[in-house]
Amino acid sequence: MTKKKIMVGWREWVSLPELGINRIKAKIDTGAKTSALHAFDVKLKTEGNKRIAVFKIHPHQDDLDTVINCTAEVFDERTVTDSGGHKEKRLVILTPIKICNKTIKCEVTLTDRDTMMFRMLVGRTTLNPYFTVDPQESYLAQPDLNERDV
Repeated sequence: MTKKKIMVGWREWVSLPELGINRIKAKIDTGAKTSALHAFDVKLKTEGNKRIAVFKIHPHQDDLDTVINCTAEVFDERTVTDSGGHKEKRLVILTPIKICNKTIKCEVTLTDRDTMMFRMLVGRTTLNPYFTVDPQESYLAQPDLNERDV
């Protein structure tokens, strides 16, 4: 028996509850393998035998005043090739992401996306096997209206 997939548009509001991000606009990007999150002032520290990423996020496009301070255990470190063909070594964290009413663990690379239109990309490994993308639609997975905008 196959479970019905949740339909999402090419852009959606998502949340990253363990990072304290209640809503962030994300591009649903089936061309990207891994999800990516805007992060700056990224520092790597060690606590016992764990590597910890400490970083900041501007959750809203064109708003450099709103800053969320985040901490997450480093899951991996990878060289990622962006859509322009540039290679960058990135830290990878494993964190829950909530899209619509579905919360799943997600591998997320940390990178500076200040000049990009979206603060987050949700890649295909996060989408599979739970979501189907309708590229003609936006914001099908509407957020809970009681959640504040970060």
